[in-house]
Amino acid sequence: MAPSANRRSGYSRRAQYGMFFGYIAGILGALVGAGLLIVSIVNPGAFSALRGAAADAASPGGEAVAEGRAAGRSFYEVVRGYILAGSHNARLERELAVAKTKLAEAQAIAEENRRLKALLDLAQEEPKPVAVTQLVASTGSSTRRLATISAGRKRGVAVGMPVRSPLGLVGRVLEVGGLTSRVLLVTDTESVVPVRRAADGIPAFAQGRGDGRLQLRLINLGHNPLKVGDVFVTSGSGGLYRPNTALAVVTGVTRDGAVARVLSDPAATEFVTVEPAWTPPAEAQALAPPQSRKP
Repeated sequence: MAPSANRRSGYSRRAQYGMFFGYIAGILGALVGAGLLIVSIVNPGAFSALRGAAADAASPGGEAVAEGRAAGRSFYEVVRGYILAGSHNARLERELAVAKTKLAEAQAIAEENRRLKALLDLAQEEPKPVAVTQLVASTGSSTRRLATISAGRKRGVAVGMPVRSPLGLVGRVLEVGGLTSRVLLVTDTESVVPVRRAADGIPAFAQGRGDGRLQLRLINLGHNPLKVGDVFVTSGSGGLYRPNTALAVVTGVTRDGAVARVLSDPAATEFVTVEPAWTPPAEAQALAPPQSRKP
């Protein structure tokens, strides 16, 4: 008769010995573990040599994993940089162009401030503005270069008053209404502004080209000393425009002058200042009433 499948392990001496030695091994393991735990608590540095040996044994594997991770990251960065190189270059070129423009504007403003302080016959303080207003519209594609400001006769604006922004001269008032006024921009072909080079005072006339740029024509013909990057400011000759107001920077040299870019672009200008027309000191003294003239 076949033995029953439900026989207990006690019927097998081999199974009994296996269970007995298993219990013994478990007890010994627990005792050894408890002993090691007690030793580590009492003397934490007792197993430092073993930990160091284990760390040394595992270091080659860790280094291999770290190198693989670094190689994968480098490959990812190379691929990502290759894909994004075009957009990054375009962004850097735009930032460089903006930085060059800001540098030219800063140089013009700094030179303007220096020359204003050095002038002996002119007042050191800025004239009180007639109005500070918003430039609400300007022509960008028409042959005429005009703009509209939200200040008119009711705020004291009159025909001929210069209009400027924090970056330089914008134009002069051409027509005045009750609440708004039209401004003839310096880039219009009908606009002519007496100017001089900020660095050494070389005189010239700045006439609008109708395309958003200015044509600079030297008064003294002959050798053309102008170069790209020269900053021009108003000279004050003939009155109307106050001297040393930043106007333009040279972008190209011609036979009798240069082509310049306006520093104060109407398309990028939101607020402007309307100033009273400037009168040279000699003319102001001559026009003053007798009782107010200086002896």
